[in-house]
Amino acid sequence: MAESPAAGERAPAVSFSGPDGPLALAEALRDGPLVLLFFQEAGTPGCAAQVRGFAAEYDLIRELGARVLAVSVDPAEAQARFADQLAAPFPILTDPDGAAARAFGVFDHTNRRSNRAVFVIDQGGTVTLAHAWYTPQNSSQFEEVFAALGLDPGA
Repeated sequence: MAESPAAGERAPAVSFSGPDGPLALAEALRDGPLVLLFFQEAGTPGCAAQVRGFAAEYDLIRELGARVLAVSVDPAEAQARFADQLAAPFPILTDPDGAAARAFGVFDHTNRRSNRAVFVIDQGGTVTLAHAWYTPQNSSQFEEVFAALGLDPGA
């Protein structure tokens, strides 16, 4: 399995499938930095908590100039239901063969799905934060995402 890119390294060139067709990571970065969420399975409580946490703070993420993309290996129909269920303000995309998860080093070969992970990627394609094992209940991991986006906690 590939290792996850560390902070300071280039993000892998990957693509996802979405409701509007394929989306290359490089294309998504044209609009600014990204918070890239990998989750295990649409509709599960832990993954819902992960996505809801970022959905609840999406206005702040946008104020910081970034966007969010959430992705798993689930089929498009499951992703659409999950997005509707959560009223997600950002795209929930499909990585149908796990290629993106493999490239980011977060593919679980035993269960054939991605691990919960979060990467912050700047507009130039450099990873500024990598959590290859993300726990939605870990508030320090969550706060680190915002620090990587430039939020000053003392402000």
